[in-house]
Amino acid sequence: MLRAVGMTRRQTRRMVRHESVITALIAAALGLPLGIVLAAVVSQAMSDQGLSFRLPIVSLLLFAAVAVITGILAAIVPARRAAQLNVLKVLQYE
Repeated sequence: MLRAVGMTRRQTRRMVRHESVITALIAAALGLPLGIVLAAVVSQAMSDQGLSFRLPIVSLLLFAAVAVITGILAAIVPARRAAQLNVLKVLQYE
């Protein structure tokens, strides 16, 4: 629809990629705190057995970077397909 009102192929590819990265970042932003909280709860429950909780900052930052890269890679094929669609054929009714 956006192509029909004037969006270029390049803008379409960029929009799809950005949406994919944003979705990946939202998932990481929800998953990281949830994982940290669950790990802290389990560590607290098992503290009498010598288990302690440490926050792995480097691993968390690496996970966030992997989420962004995965979002970009996952968007390549759909972005290309969306940019190459023939606008008139897509909007045509049966």
